[in-house]
Amino acid sequence: MSELVVIAFASPDEADRLLTRLDELERDSLIDLDDAVIAVRNRVGRVRLKQSITTRRETRQGVLSGALFGTLIGALFLNPLAGLAAGSAIGGATGALTGSLLDFEISDDFIRDVGRSLRPNSSALFLLVRRVKPEQVLKELEGFDGQVIRSTLSSAQEARLETVLRKQQEAQQGEQHHPAVPS
Repeated sequence: MSELVVIAFASPDEADRLLTRLDELERDSLIDLDDAVIAVRNRVGRVRLKQSITTRRETRQGVLSGALFGTLIGALFLNPLAGLAAGSAIGGATGALTGSLLDFEISDDFIRDVGRSLRPNSSALFLLVRRVKPEQVLKELEGFDGQVIRSTLSSAQEARLETVLRKQQEAQQGEQHHPAVPS
């Protein structure tokens, strides 16, 4: 079963930055995301959703399987390169369509409702986490100034995530209260 985590950020770009980092961690097999969606509330209060990773993943898988299938079919007709190109294009389109049809993990209505509760000029990252190596991932999340606003995590897990996300904010506040003495 996947865990839902929603993290709000004071900046409209911070959710994007964290998702990019999580994509890198996913490639390193430190986290496995079922779905991820970003909601950005602009200065006038309008909420915009950014497409989830499900479609990107399905497109990638479609391109790879289409390329393999196309190469095999192309080899039968003595033109594997044409089969590779055609198979990749068809597989990618099919994968994208499949991904968009299967994108039911996090409800768009739920995302919009939470997005409307954000302050103007801010963002939120909605994650469905299937599997995670918590120690390594939490270490990588330091420096992101976010606040957990909803989750299905246990109280202890949520508190740990909050602590990691707030470290950067506390360090910045400490510098403001104790300015460096010029030499």
